[in-house]
Amino acid sequence: MKMTEKLGLAALHRLDPEIAHGLSIKALTSGLAPTPGPVTSDRLKTRVAGLELPNPVGLAAGFDKNGEALAPLSRAGFGFIEVGAVTPRPQPGNPKPRLFRLTEDRAAINRFGFNNEGMDVMAERLAQRPKDAVIGLNLGANKDSDDRPGDFAKVLAHCAAHLDYATVNVSSPNTEKLRDLQGKAALSALLSDVIETRNALPRPIPIFLKIAPDLTEAELQDIADVARETGVDAVIATNTTLSRDGLRSAHKDQAGGLSGAPLFEKSTRVLAQLSQLTGAEIPLIGVGGISTAEQAYAKICAGASAVQFYTAMVYSGISLAAEIAQGLDDLLARDGYTSVAQAVGSKREDWL
Repeated sequence: MKMTEKLGLAALHRLDPEIAHGLSIKALTSGLAPTPGPVTSDRLKTRVAGLELPNPVGLAAGFDKNGEALAPLSRAGFGFIEVGAVTPRPQPGNPKPRLFRLTEDRAAINRFGFNNEGMDVMAERLAQRPKDAVIGLNLGANKDSDDRPGDFAKVLAHCAAHLDYATVNVSSPNTEKLRDLQGKAALSALLSDVIETRNALPRPIPIFLKIAPDLTEAELQDIADVARETGVDAVIATNTTLSRDGLRSAHKDQAGGLSGAPLFEKSTRVLAQLSQLTGAEIPLIGVGGISTAEQAYAKICAGASAVQFYTAMVYSGISLAAEIAQGLDDLLARDGYTSVAQAVGSKREDWL
């Protein structure tokens, strides 16, 4: 990490976490953060759900909720970026404070509740997006909506012209009863509606599904079945957890979703299980607790075709994207792989 970035992080950690987050977005848009450009190699180039990625290391949704920093993020070393979640109408989210650093655990707890500026603002910003990046949008539903399932299709139809893929997010723990949409019948109906909307687009795009880590084996089997039946293009495993096992930080009992280092093992096990349940037929994107190239590589070896991270940047800065991508290239070379695809699932059994 560069000394200027380290000093900047130290200063941000003296501020309220949500204020610090807003300032980090402003630093990016002002050109104050490192943007080394795309990190790629013949080994790192990978194809996921028809998308050509310069490397398999992506930015998870939640960092840039409103698409404010699309250009600098596309130059930060990521192979793809996901913005949002976005709902049809703007909404303020849950009362503050709603973001907590768990420094001793290298983690965070948030209960934002899909705070965002709405799909109209997002569509305007996406229209100005860099054309050479791979950009996805996390779709959400308004808290007070009369038709939450319909909200996902509505946002997709409104923003799809400027997207490379879209993610159905039914796994946030911070919107009451949202996770109920992960049930087999509800999820099948919702995804069928979204995919029907996608198929009617002038330029159809891949649809991803993001799931929670707090699922039983039977629930995972249902998700695998529904993903196959509806034709979902990839599954993102996983979102934040409600578990608080082993935490030490003062904020450990705050309500909300836990992300960061404590999520790594739990989310990787879910990833490996899902890989087994789907017979590796559906591409998986591994998320949860990644802060090193070794952890990104472990997700790939457990069954992920690509990975995403976010919380680790709170502690290591945005330069981590390039570091992980470059380190992943070295690890693939060390083990004799000439592509990411060759490593996918190679050690899945270790996580089952």
